[in-house]
Amino acid sequence: MAHERKYRTNVKIGNWIEDLRLQEEEMKEYLEKRERGELTAQKVDLLKENLLRPMKLSVTKDGGLHFGDAVVLVNMGGQNRECSAVSINTDISGLIKVPSPGIKAPCRVSAGSGIQPCTRTAFIITSVDGSPEGSILHYEQSFTLKTTSGFARGLYLSSDLHSFQRTSRFQEVMLEEEDSFLSWWKIVHFDPQERLEHEGQPVAANVKVLVVHCKTNQALAVLGDQVIWTTFGKEYEVTARTFLDSHKAEQDSNHWILCTSDPAGEGLLFFNHPPSGPAHTS
Repeated sequence: MAHERKYRTNVKIGNWIEDLRLQEEEMKEYLEKRERGELTAQKVDLLKENLLRPMKLSVTKDGGLHFGDAVVLVNMGGQNRECSAVSINTDISGLIKVPSPGIKAPCRVSAGSGIQPCTRTAFIITSVDGSPEGSILHYEQSFTLKTTSGFARGLYLSSDLHSFQRTSRFQEVMLEEEDSFLSWWKIVHFDPQERLEHEGQPVAANVKVLVVHCKTNQALAVLGDQVIWTTFGKEYEVTARTFLDSHKAEQDSNHWILCTSDPAGEGLLFFNHPPSGPAHTS
């Protein structure tokens, strides 16, 4: 007897109803998430679009740094690292929706090779002693560094001895919501032999300085041997740690340039017109 075919090729067998319903539910969930902007790809796009949005830095007319100035903190690099800037370092887990889209505190920072001014790299010099906005910043004067408002939510660059997220053994630098003594910094002349002479003098923009944490007296540093992977690529860890050479001078990992904008709108002033000396406005 010839083999008798029991089913046609278009006959559905097994748990096809359950599989179909499962596919329909998955598609419905996908469409709802897409409508709400909750897909992973959408969150990454939102994060990058907002943090990489170009920012206008302050243009200094007298060559000095002032309270209220928007600057980028740039380290010129060294033997084991490229030129980099202090940058907001978060991923999609650090996003919030309420009261408006933005980053969540506490938030990490890193040193990225993208040094052009954007939401991710711009910081506002903010007074802690009542100095009016627009007044000049002096060496050894306390201040805070604050992210821009809006998506970056005006968070304060802070540091503390206690940490659970750092990859090195050194003091962590984070962005915090509250202004406290942990977020106070001061500018110190990079040359120890000229430090006493410059104490209390105006700080020039676009020159090499030390950024020192007031509570712990540790200098802001970038660690070329501590590479971390971020949403924005390979970057370096930022810490508060003073690294001295054999002459008891801070190493280039502690050297920072608080960059302002070129008046001609051609990017960072330092890279187009390096200044020759400090400001003398009081």
